[in-house]
Amino acid sequence: MSRHAPSGLIGRVDMPVAGGPVQDEAVVDVERELNWAGTYGYLAERIVRVASVDEARDLVTSGARIRPLGTRHSFNDVADGPGLLVDLTGLSEQVEIAADRRSATVSAGARYGVLAVELERHGVALHNMGSLPHISVAGAIATATHGSGIGLGALSSAVSAVEILGADGELRTVRRGDPDFDGSVVALGALGLVTRLTVDVQPTYRMRQDAYSDLPWDVFLDHLPEAFGAAYSVCIFTEWDGRVRELLLKSRVPDGAENLEVPDDVLGARRMPPREPSERSTPVDGSVGAWCDRLPHFLIGGTPSIGSEIQSEHFVPFARGAEALDAVAALGDRIRPHLHTAELRTMSADPHWLSPTQGEDTLCVAFTWRKHPQEVAALLPDLEAALAPFGQRPHWGKMSSLDGDAIEDLYPALPKFRDLVHRSDPDGVFRGPFLERIIRL
Repeated sequence: MSRHAPSGLIGRVDMPVAGGPVQDEAVVDVERELNWAGTYGYLAERIVRVASVDEARDLVTSGARIRPLGTRHSFNDVADGPGLLVDLTGLSEQVEIAADRRSATVSAGARYGVLAVELERHGVALHNMGSLPHISVAGAIATATHGSGIGLGALSSAVSAVEILGADGELRTVRRGDPDFDGSVVALGALGLVTRLTVDVQPTYRMRQDAYSDLPWDVFLDHLPEAFGAAYSVCIFTEWDGRVRELLLKSRVPDGAENLEVPDDVLGARRMPPREPSERSTPVDGSVGAWCDRLPHFLIGGTPSIGSEIQSEHFVPFARGAEALDAVAALGDRIRPHLHTAELRTMSADPHWLSPTQGEDTLCVAFTWRKHPQEVAALLPDLEAALAPFGQRPHWGKMSSLDGDAIEDLYPALPKFRDLVHRSDPDGVFRGPFLERIIRL
């Protein structure tokens, strides 16, 4: 049996339906609401932006099919559905910091940038952030979005409580330690509308960023743990051309210190001159700043990323990272014509049922593709086949050619998750095509 999904035809451009339809710029249906990158047109009847939980409750209990929607940074149909999409970004962005200053509670639709600025104002911090601070807290957590750090978990690993508006219109809170907690954090919006989340925080800290260039590929593969262990958070960029183009080290400054010394050489890669200031990127110049101004790649107040792009991400066990990267590099000649950039990141294991780590420290191979939908569609099955021997799992919110059979084999806790969904939403109020096709609800 094929483990790849058949193609779906929307907007006259084919992409695998497991990743949702992607439209070419020339043929976008202007009547459709689009995702952030303009690559996916939502098929729902309506998108409704709510300003309160009461407004959301009225929609949930109206008899309509419901899917939650955040800042529209998914590249597939995970947030789409046949009825209403409930946009939660209109909820109050209030942040409540606990008296012991070890946790903070935030509304689901708040962006990470808003949360980070408020935490920093109160002298506390998150353990990590994604490259984009513009993504919604609930959407990022529900899809296991992550930053990078060999000892740092995904953004979802910081969650200690989830408040969910269920199909019956009632709010319930699931807390760390509860029987269903590990199935309720990375949950793809299948259990209801997440309205608030509580996340772990710590005392604020400062960081610096330094870039290193031209590390030979074989040296990198032979020293993978050393490369990713060179700083608090490390991101590595390549074009699959026999070298590492850039190692980006995000170093944490010791408490009480003004700065810290960084090496001029990392495994033979030389430190690059300070990068010129940018209106959209965080400083890569050795200057020291707040954690929230160094952990993301893009400034909280800047314009995020490329925009006109397609993204896919593929997770493999870190222990098999060198083998997996070599397998991808063999496709380099086919990859490069369609690539903006490829970024390699790491994250530590967590226990969540739908986490792509599945209990192992993990390497993420992330592609920002040019807006070449047909070519990327043709390439993805071969790319994922090359990574299949290493148990690769795709990002829940990005492009993939894998079908429900392949996903079933990769997530042993899926039967438990389906049981949780059926108990939480017996009438399927929150189901959508992605959940039915890929999770088999």
